[in-house]
Amino acid sequence: MNATRRRQLFERLRSANPEPRTELEYSTPFELLVAVILSAQATDKGVNLATRRLFPVANTPQAIHDLGVDGLAGYVRTIGLYPGKTRNIIATCRLLLEQHAGEVPHDRESLEALPGVGRKTANVILNCAFGEPTMPVDTHIFRVANRTGLAPGRTVREVEEGLLARVPQEFRQHAHHWLLLHGRYVCTARRPACPGCLIADLCEYPDKTRAEAATPAKATQRAAPRATPQGAPRRRRA
Repeated sequence: MNATRRRQLFERLRSANPEPRTELEYSTPFELLVAVILSAQATDKGVNLATRRLFPVANTPQAIHDLGVDGLAGYVRTIGLYPGKTRNIIATCRLLLEQHAGEVPHDRESLEALPGVGRKTANVILNCAFGEPTMPVDTHIFRVANRTGLAPGRTVREVEEGLLARVPQEFRQHAHHWLLLHGRYVCTARRPACPGCLIADLCEYPDKTRAEAATPAKATQRAAPRATPQGAPRRRRA
């Protein structure tokens, strides 16, 4: 994908969603750190359900450390791989208290030294909590970058470096959110929604899906969806 198409791609994504946000709910860098550790191989929805129970009770390194592994597990056992995640979170809380005065560090080296924190998690914290134009690459972003031709790569690191080299500077702060949300809701793994995709004409994917032929109205009738309960979640999404 050439530079002109790349710019057009991000201009369209920005126009559709000027201020994209992670779907994880948090109100402090530490809450985000906990949520991202929990989110490995789990859905944001599942993590939010757990942290809505946890954070009103304990949302600081000291408070979560005081819960201990078993106490923390009681709040997050609905999340996959929770035994290892709880151990990592408790160990991370201990290091934050001992080495960082209870604060989340603002540099990659210190973040990646925390248990349960790898490069992608560090990138998320640096971007979402501290406003740095990093490029966390998850499965959605990896797929979109390769399918579209935006930044092809065989590994996550290759895609990350390709995106950092190719995404125009003005779009880097929000680029990973745009690509993640596009991969989650439009450019899905099994059947991408190419007919309704706003960047389909820029995308270099050779196997684009086509619009299905209309079916008789009787066959497509479905029950009306239930009304969405009123009231917003306690935590903001950022």
